[in-house]
Amino acid sequence: MSGLASRTAAIARRLAVWGSLLAFAGLGLIAAQVAHAAAPPTPYTGEATELTTSSAALKGTVYPGDAQTSYYFQYGTTSSYGAQTPIMPAGAGTQTIHVAVPVTGLSVDTEYHYRLVAVNALGTTDGLARTFTTKKIPLTFTVASMPSRDPFESPFTVDGTLSGTGSADHAVVLQANPFPYLAGFKAIGNPELTEASGSFSFSVPGLKENTQLRVATLETPPATSRVVVELVAVRVSLHVGPTDRAGYVRLYGTVTPAEIGAQVSFQLLRPGHGPVAVSGTIITGGKRTFSRFSRIVRIRRPGLYRALVTVASGAQASNHSRAILLG
Repeated sequence: MSGLASRTAAIARRLAVWGSLLAFAGLGLIAAQVAHAAAPPTPYTGEATELTTSSAALKGTVYPGDAQTSYYFQYGTTSSYGAQTPIMPAGAGTQTIHVAVPVTGLSVDTEYHYRLVAVNALGTTDGLARTFTTKKIPLTFTVASMPSRDPFESPFTVDGTLSGTGSADHAVVLQANPFPYLAGFKAIGNPELTEASGSFSFSVPGLKENTQLRVATLETPPATSRVVVELVAVRVSLHVGPTDRAGYVRLYGTVTPAEIGAQVSFQLLRPGHGPVAVSGTIITGGKRTFSRFSRIVRIRRPGLYRALVTVASGAQASNHSRAILLG
């Protein structure tokens, strides 16, 4: 009987061991089932990128929680949001996925609140609330009536409009770079504030030489208009005096500023045709501020005559006098 008892005890021990193993395996299976049980989703609100004046890309991540999950972004100009993107599927996996949704129709230079929301059968989870600001419309100039040619020291205006975010009541200044255009642009006159529409107008008392002009804002870096050249035409006067020779007159006048070496052409104006040169001279002397010219000219036919002064210095532009009737 002792041998039978010994075998019985051994079998009992083996059964106990197998029972423990089966129980441990059952606990492991239960633990695994618990570990993979469905759960509410986990959203993470990421940064807003690809910002423009009216759009953005809202990004984030979603952990579906092993259940069929959907997501969307809430957004608006307050923390109450008020708008949301279309509902999108995130799947039912156990891996975090990256999501991105574009939003359009936004207001310029405006702060928006947004967050990512994820939903499945076990619940709805809100992501962290964040903000972004749409971009401003860049400031740009439209010069409506930029001058191109005016007589020496004659007043003129520069008009235009500043467009973009913040263009109203914006400080702008007129800048000049005089011939030979090497000194760089410097402000002339005082800054002015644009109107509510962004319009502006600068009154310039007059220039002495050909000058590059532009309009600029005062911030750094500034917004600037296109560059144009304001040509400053010399002032030419023409007078007529008698001579002791029949059919001849003395044509004389002044050129301001002094233009030593400039060519003077006396022209007969013909209606319907181009002017005809009848005589000429070269300016060889003058004072500091102006030069004189004079020439005895034979008048072969009556009509309107003028003096055209051709300037080659580059500092001023050529110009002609008023026409006078001779003959």
